[in-house]
Amino acid sequence: MAHRLCTMLLQALLVTVVSCNAPPVPLEDIVIEKTFTPPSCDRAVRSGDFVRYHYLGSFPDGKKFDSSYDRGSTYNVFVGKKQLIEGMDKALLDMCVNERRLVKIPPKLAYGEEGYGDVIPPNSILHFDVLLLDIWNPEDKVQIKTYYLPEGCTRTVQVSDFVRYHYNGTLLDGTLFDSSHNRMRTYDTYVGIGWLIAGMDQGLLGMCVGEKRIITMPPSLGYGENGDDSIAVEMVYVPESCKRKSKAGDFVRYHYNGTLQDGTFFDSSHSRNRTYDTYIGKGYVIAGMDEGLLGVCIGERRKITIPPHLAYGEEGTGTKIPGSAVLVFDIHVIDFHNPSDTVDIQTVYKPPDCSILSKKGDFIKYHYNATLMDGTLLDSTYTYGKTYNVVLGSGQVVIGMDLGLRDMCVGEKRKVIIPPHLGYGEQGVDGEVPGSAVLVFDIEIIEMDPGLPEGYMFVWNSDVSPNVFAEMDKNSDGQVDSVEFSIYIHHQVATGNGKLAPGFSATSIIDTMFSNQDRNADGKITHEEFKLKDQEERHDEL
Repeated sequence: MAHRLCTMLLQALLVTVVSCNAPPVPLEDIVIEKTFTPPSCDRAVRSGDFVRYHYLGSFPDGKKFDSSYDRGSTYNVFVGKKQLIEGMDKALLDMCVNERRLVKIPPKLAYGEEGYGDVIPPNSILHFDVLLLDIWNPEDKVQIKTYYLPEGCTRTVQVSDFVRYHYNGTLLDGTLFDSSHNRMRTYDTYVGIGWLIAGMDQGLLGMCVGEKRIITMPPSLGYGENGDDSIAVEMVYVPESCKRKSKAGDFVRYHYNGTLQDGTFFDSSHSRNRTYDTYIGKGYVIAGMDEGLLGVCIGERRKITIPPHLAYGEEGTGTKIPGSAVLVFDIHVIDFHNPSDTVDIQTVYKPPDCSILSKKGDFIKYHYNATLMDGTLLDSTYTYGKTYNVVLGSGQVVIGMDLGLRDMCVGEKRKVIIPPHLGYGEQGVDGEVPGSAVLVFDIEIIEMDPGLPEGYMFVWNSDVSPNVFAEMDKNSDGQVDSVEFSIYIHHQVATGNGKLAPGFSATSIIDTMFSNQDRNADGKITHEEFKLKDQEERHDEL
């Protein structure tokens, strides 16, 4: 008997142990635990709704794998349109705003046997702590609930009426985002003409003085997908080639048309027939435009929609831009540059023999086509049928072109892009080059006459005669006048014995040389005054 009792106890103990170690029953469907239910629920989520919610995702052991709180933004998505894992799609149905649920989702309704990268292992059960903050549907309209109506109401608000009203603005979960009471003044505006968001325009119509309403509007009639915190940028045209995008500190030239949201025109650079030119990222323009012009390409077209707090705020600008107006700008970027930019030189063609390179002092003959960055033709030597001729380093062209022509050989072709501070500056050239314009030159060197060493106006090509002064003094009177001096220098050049600095007037150079030798400025050079270049480095002659 005792043996049988011991056997039974042992069997019971074994059954208990086996039961404790049995594997859990597999989760076949989602499990929902409502951890908070709001006192009232005017609307619950249904398939096709758009929701905003926060979540914390973890494994059954409590280890977190994801959280919207960590990103500082809600998760925003349509329900029932396969934009979520199947289990979450089911879990969100019938939720109310401010409701909180703990949701357990089996693998087959989550990421299954594949898992999700290194984040979700295969066959994982997922736990989500979900807090619903907002619901709307694309078919939603403005909802109006009047909770106070005065007894006497002789007139109601109509389109184009000017109204003064107080408001508290909240999200659907009750979060306050704005209030006229906090500013201790009414919001004053016209109704029904596009100065307000569409939902408020509709909600104010038909109101009596003294009436109080709750106006609920979907995003499509409010501030849209982007909300009221940031600008909305629509890329209308982006050029195929975009080697550089604008950044803070750049100087941008652009055209724009400015309208209100209802299409009412308020300003345009086109009507002034000149671009709007400004630095970006430095607060020189309204904050929304500062942001909207970042990351653009030259030639790009954008539509930038700017909420009031990033434009002209509640005050507006007076007659053209009303208070709290959303602004729409259609912009076309003509060019931009940075004060730190240098000349951009791109070699298009270089001949096989390119050993003799241009340098300061060389006399250059070249052809060019000059355009703006958008391709607008400014000038071309081909139009005149002759080259443009300059001495490098002499200030005969803008600094950018002078640099662009250096180290080139005859026959070489280049594209030279010149920022305005190395071109024609902020002023430009009246009627020819816009102020602050980036210039593009396609150039080709046709001829090149090597210059003289720096500081020289004349050099000898052969040994210098020991009797230079006597050879100049044709009448042997012991002094050389300007005519004798000029005849002598011209003869040396003509016979190849000497060379004048190319690209300058021979007469002007010789006159300067004579003046340098005529030390007492009496119109004559004596033997005592006369010195060759290597005898006295202070003078640029002979």
